[in-house]
Amino acid sequence: MTATDSHRGPAGEEPGGPVPAPAPQPTLLEQTGGPMGFVYSAVPVVVFVAANAFLSLTATIIVSVAVGLVITGYRLLRGERFSLAAGGLLGLAVAIGIVALTGSARDFFVVGIWAYLVAFVVALASVLARRPLSGVVWNLVHGGTHDWRADRRVLRAHDVATLAAAAVSGARFGVQQWLYVSYETGWLGVARVAMGWPLTILAALVVVWAWRRSSKRLLPSA
Repeated sequence: MTATDSHRGPAGEEPGGPVPAPAPQPTLLEQTGGPMGFVYSAVPVVVFVAANAFLSLTATIIVSVAVGLVITGYRLLRGERFSLAAGGLLGLAVAIGIVALTGSARDFFVVGIWAYLVAFVVALASVLARRPLSGVVWNLVHGGTHDWRADRRVLRAHDVATLAAAAVSGARFGVQQWLYVSYETGWLGVARVAMGWPLTILAALVVVWAWRRSSKRLLPSA
């Protein structure tokens, strides 16, 4: 046995013991609060629409804010990140603030509606410019040094992923803007929930496929 070997542990381990495996990266679902994150995002919308059907606008605002505070407190008690728990409350506060200023319940949805239009335009423009957002973000996450646009299969995959995200945003804007101008506040709530996380998951699956395809072709060591 050499002097070097005498310092090794069982099976040739280094003196400090086995190197711990890196912690697994959180999935997209975990980053958005897990399955319950879907519920937390839908409850304020359902409460607002339901309360508005039976109560005055002032009472609806009070009930909605109270529910938002309760949900945020509960999420913090469960140990969720403050940014994740408070983010939902901030979005609710903005929506409620607009309703309080305009006096119209349908304006609870106006910020989200126009955000969908902006997302649609940005995503579509990035594809037309041959720099689809999915690929741009993938490259940044992986060091920003890969010539991913030179690989036609990778570029095509990110075109598809970005167009999927654009289609989701465009569909949300088209449906909800039509309901907004029709003063269908109740159906706006239904559309916001039905076209929320279900469509987000579908678009995310396409993006994950594009990212895996890129990693397989451009990161052989992975």
